[in-house]
Amino acid sequence: MTDQMKKSTSNFWVITLMICVAAFVRLLPHPPNFAPIAAMALFGGAYFNRKAFAFAIPLFAILLTDAIIGFYPFAFIVYVSLAVIVLLGIVMLKKVSVKNVMLASVTASASFFIITNFGVWAFGTLYPKTPAGLMESYIAAIPFFHNTLISDLFYAGIMFGVYELIKHKVLLYKRLGA
Repeated sequence: MTDQMKKSTSNFWVITLMICVAAFVRLLPHPPNFAPIAAMALFGGAYFNRKAFAFAIPLFAILLTDAIIGFYPFAFIVYVSLAVIVLLGIVMLKKVSVKNVMLASVTASASFFIITNFGVWAFGTLYPKTPAGLMESYIAAIPFFHNTLISDLFYAGIMFGVYELIKHKVLLYKRLGA
């Protein structure tokens, strides 16, 4: 196995492990909408070389934790929003920087809000299928948005920061010839 193949394989496992650890954070008590779902999707989109893994690994991790937590109505809408956020990670994080991660996190929060609340309106029975009903759905969800935004910034900061720190330490270790 070449050095490049070894590096690629170890990167794959580090990224996968980080996404799985983040997914299992969902099993701990947390405020509503304060979960690492979007951060996992952005992270996978940014760092997996094979983009099929960028979609598959976060989705599998969420499915696994949903199986433990219990499935919920409209889970498929969360999975659709997860896929959209992976795409955001692929497009917006070709160059990982603090600014780009923050912008992608805010965009992910807004996307999650728009997609999931549209889905609740479109597929649920709580709101009338009118423009006013759609607005009612979005307005009712506003109190939860701040947790989504804060958690996306928080978890993305942790995931991207830890990964970049690991990369820096490994690179430094190799340069020192250790």
